[in-house]
Amino acid sequence: MLANDKLGKLREDFQEPFPKKYLKAFKNINKYPNQELMVFEHESGKVIGTLQLSFIQYLTYQGGIRAQIEAVRVHHNYRGKGIGKKLFRWAIERAKEKGAHVVQLTTDKKRPDALEFYKTLGFTDSHEGMKLHLNPTQ
Repeated sequence: MLANDKLGKLREDFQEPFPKKYLKAFKNINKYPNQELMVFEHESGKVIGTLQLSFIQYLTYQGGIRAQIEAVRVHHNYRGKGIGKKLFRWAIERAKEKGAHVVQLTTDKKRPDALEFYKTLGFTDSHEGMKLHLNPTQ
């Protein structure tokens, strides 16, 4: 699902067998208590949705916790069936349980449909984000 859109195809490395770097990343995420992965399975056992939730401790907001949503994907055959809403409901409830004061996410400007979907869930585009891509091999 990570490579199954126009942007993912440009940056992901989908092949058989699955590259070991993804397993290494999963193991790193899985060992930290402030990182959570949600996997949504169809009754057949097929993975049809994913979401990564990170809890970030801040000094601002009186030492508040932010919940960061990343890597939201719904299998293309199951889009429009409420899977994304269920993933987000889980993430928002989990953020409340962990005492987060805000749930935030970023979305690529090349994904206007995603931006509109997030707005229907109550998210607002209140900040301007910026990135600096680094090349870790240099």
